[in-house]
Formats: sequence, structure tokens, C-alpha cells
Amino acid sequence: MKKSISGIRGIFGDDLLLTDVMKFCRNFAMTIPSKKCTVGSDTRPSNHLMTSIVLAGLLESGIDVYNLGIAPTPAIFRESRKYGAGIVITSSHNPLNWNGIKFIINGRGPNEREFSHILKKKTVKRVRFGQEYKITSNYVRDALKIIGRIHNSPKIILDIGGGAASSIAPELLKKLGCKVHVINEKSFKRGPDPTTDKLEQLVSDSIRYDIGFAFDLDGDRLVVVKNGKKLSPDTTLALGVVKALELGYKKFCLSIDTSISVEKYIIANGGIVIRSKVGEANVIDTMLKHKCQAGGEGSSGGFILPKFNMCRDGILTSGLIAAMVGKKIIDEVINFVSSYYQLRTKITVESYLHDKTLLKLKKKLEEKYGRTTNIDGIKIIIDENTWALVRKSNTEDILRISVESNNLQKAQQIQKEITVLTKQSYEQIK
Repeated sequence: MKKSISGIRGIFGDDLLLTDVMKFCRNFAMTIPSKKCTVGSDTRPSNHLMTSIVLAGLLESGIDVYNLGIAPTPAIFRESRKYGAGIVITSSHNPLNWNGIKFIINGRGPNEREFSHILKKKTVKRVRFGQEYKITSNYVRDALKIIGRIHNSPKIILDIGGGAASSIAPELLKKLGCKVHVINEKSFKRGPDPTTDKLEQLVSDSIRYDIGFAFDLDGDRLVVVKNGKKLSPDTTLALGVVKALELGYKKFCLSIDTSISVEKYIIANGGIVIRSKVGEANVIDTMLKHKCQAGGEGSSGGFILPKFNMCRDGILTSGLIAAMVGKKIIDEVINFVSSYYQLRTKITVESYLHDKTLLKLKKKLEEKYGRTTNIDGIKIIIDENTWALVRKSNTEDILRISVESNNLQKAQQIQKEITVLTKQSYEQIK
């Protein structure tokens, strides 16, 4: 089981048990002043049983539940603003045999201090049982106001991947004025994470459309496909940034592993950039502290527009990008981001050895490359176009290694060197 500000997640029935779900929901209930909570789930096979336990844990703790049923994460975040709290039943991009719960406080994910309270064992004082209400989302109506009508009727193909985006994404794009074709609406035949899946059908079919979009199971991740080519997550984020700049936003927050190309583009267009730790909740927390207007995570293609939603919002981002179809700026940004090469790999390291491995590695990296920064893991700025980052995963028993440069051979060599050093550090502390 993985416990982080990204949520609780694990293999359902193996290391994530119903008793665990009940415990965490009871704990969370004690932190809800409004005594109201929105609940929704993605489309995983275990979602019905998980939903029953989540509802039971909240209702017996005196929380009134506003149940959206199957709904994408962005819609649940959006509705939770009305009630003060929310729970998303999802394991995001993890395999289908996983499941989990993601908590929402005041329209955003919990920060590290708040999450620690959710984990602590509490004694539940039962005053009354809560009530359950079935509700529908106003997400489409609200998103239309942000994006505005699209008049050139772009042809768009959507790969839903069997996920919860099916209930909202096609409707939104059609109402915006797009011509929409949907594939894999109910099918799990491709992987749950479009950032790692080859998306063969979407890539092949996209040649006949202006642009293609793929969502993960809970609809917060988005991958863009154009002219038969799957674009990088950083490119997806960059396209969201372009629209945010068009809307007049100037202050952005980017996770520390986001491509330097996105930062350079923002600065070149009169904006400023603040960096945060990796993780949606960390980006949001930094956004709020520094009053940033937009931003996100390059690694997940997660664009965030806090005015609308304080979470990665793949569905809103698809609408924002659709509004730019036909403009030269899309190809210009794709070409600019593509001129940088970001390589990502991972090494299996047990979670309890993450910190010791990184401490040992830090000394090795400083000896080889010089000064490091420690916003999140260990980052080395090698020159204005090259950097490397080693950080522990919030959700898996791995250390993630990211390297970026505008020179592919240079990036490959640095990745090779840092991978060797990381493995050496791990072996030395085992």
C-alpha cells in the first residue's frame, strides 16, 4: 500500500483491504467541518465495493454524502467546492487490479500536514448518521464559460480508455463546437495510463482528424496526439500554458521535473515561473502560497488552472487545446518543446531505503557535477539547457531519474552516469 499526499492506493484485496478504506474514511470524516462530502469513482472493476465502504465510513461518522457515482476526478474536485470536502475512488494511472482513495479539502488535495492527520488513528464520536444524496455534475456548464465557443468546428478523436471521462469529455467538446469521434469508450484494451501506453489505435486514426486526446481512467491525465504522433506529457502541459498566456495569466508554478522548455517559453512571453516539489498537491500548495495563476506537472501532462479546478484537469485542458486548433502556435510550441530531450527511467529501491540511498547519492553527484538543490530529491543544474533529477516516488518502490538537455547524446550520457551512481549508492546501503 502506498500512502502519500497523492492519496492511498494499493492492490485491491491484497495490500489495500476494506478495513483500511474504512479506517481512512473515518479519519478523514473527523477533519470535515462542514460535515458534507462529495464522492465519486472511476471505472475500475472494484469501484462498486470500494464505493460502498467509503459511503459507510462517511455516513456512520455523521457526514452527508453527495454521490456523483462514476465521474472523472476533475468533476469531483469541481463539485467538492460546494461542499467543503471530497473523496475520489481511484488509483489514477495504476493497473486495473489497483484501487485507492484521493482526498479533497476545500477544493484541493491535502498538503503534507493535513495528510498526516488523515493517517492518524482517531476515536470516532457518533452523533448521528449522515444522509446520502445523488447529484449530477455541472462541470460541462462551468467549463464552457472558461473556454468559450469554438467556431471552426475542429475534428477531434477521443480515446477514453474505458475510463470515467466518458461521462463528460465528449459532451464538453461537442458543446464547444467540435466534431467528436470516440474510441474505447467502454473498453480497457489499452493501458490505464496513456502517458506510457503506445495508443496505437488513436495514433493510427488521428491522421484523419485535426487532433486526438487520450485520458487515463479518472480523467485527470491527458495525452495529445497530432498528425499520427503521440506528444510528450511536457508538450501537453506547454499547450495548456499557451492558452493560459492567451487568457492573460502571467504567474506560473511548475513542478521541479517539468521541462526547461516550458519555463523558457513562459519567460519569453512575459511570464514568471516558480518551481515546486513533484506531486499535484505540492504544485497546488505552492500555487496558493505564491498566488500563481496556472501551471502544472510536466511528467503527467497535468495542466492546472486553479481558478477553475485545483487539480490536474485533463478534460478542461482538452477543451483549451481544442480552442487553439488551426492556429500556427500549436505547431510552433510542439517544435520548440521537441527540441529538448527529456529522458526518464527508474530503479527499484524499497521505500524504506529511499532516503538513505539519496543521501549516499548526493555526495557522489556533488563530487561529479558540483552543487545540487533539494526542493524534491536531488537536482543538478548542469548548464542553462541541461539538468538532472533523482527523486523518490510517492506511489511506488522506485527512485525516478529524469535528465533533460537540448543535446540528445549529452542527455543519454548523463542518464547513464547517474543511473550507475544511483545503483552503486543503493548497493552500498542495502
